[in-house]
Amino acid sequence: MVSFTPYWKRPDLPRLLGVLALLWSFNSAGQGIHVKSAELVANAGEYYLSANFEVELNSTLEEALVRGVALHFVVQFEVIYPRWYTLYLWNRRIVAHEQRYRLAYNALTRQYRLSIDSLHQSFDTLEEALALLGRFSRRRVLDTDALVSGRVYEAQIRMALDTKQLPKPFQIDALASRDWSLASEWYRWTLTP
Repeated sequence: MVSFTPYWKRPDLPRLLGVLALLWSFNSAGQGIHVKSAELVANAGEYYLSANFEVELNSTLEEALVRGVALHFVVQFEVIYPRWYTLYLWNRRIVAHEQRYRLAYNALTRQYRLSIDSLHQSFDTLEEALALLGRFSRRRVLDTDALVSGRVYEAQIRMALDTKQLPKPFQIDALASRDWSLASEWYRWTLTP
C-alpha cells in the first residue's frame, strides 16, 4: 500500500512581506504629489524659481471637489544657510516664499477653476487643471544680494494640500484620515552663488 503525505512548505515571510510592500507601493505611487524638478536661476540681479510637480488626487478628494468643496494648495520654498557648528539646529533662513492655489469645480458650467491670487483660469478636465497646478514657472523669489558669493546654501521646495482652508467638518476628517493628507516630500538641492 502506498500512502501520500502532503508536503507543506512554510512561506518565506520576508519575501512575502516584500511582495506585499511592493504591491502597496504600486497602488499608492500614482496618487499624491511628487516633485519632478526644481531650479533657481539668477537673471538681472534676481533669482527666479521654476519647479514641476506631478499632482494626482485620490478618489476621496476628487469626489469632494465635484461635490463643491474647494481644494487649497500651497507651494513652500526656502533657502537656508546651514550652520554645522550649531549641529544644524539653528540654520539661518534667508528667504521663505509661499504661493497659494485654489482649485474648485463649477457644476453649472462643468468646468474646473484654478485660482492663483487674483488670476483665474477654467478647464474642461481635471487633468488640465492639475497640469497647470503642477507648473511653477519663473517666479521671482529673492535678490542676488541676499546670498554671499562662495557660501553653500540649501534650497528646498514642496507642495501640499492646505487642510486648514477646508470647511470645518472636513478638517476633522483630515485629522483622522490619510485620504485628506496630500503633500510632496521636501525636494532639496545645494546652491552656491
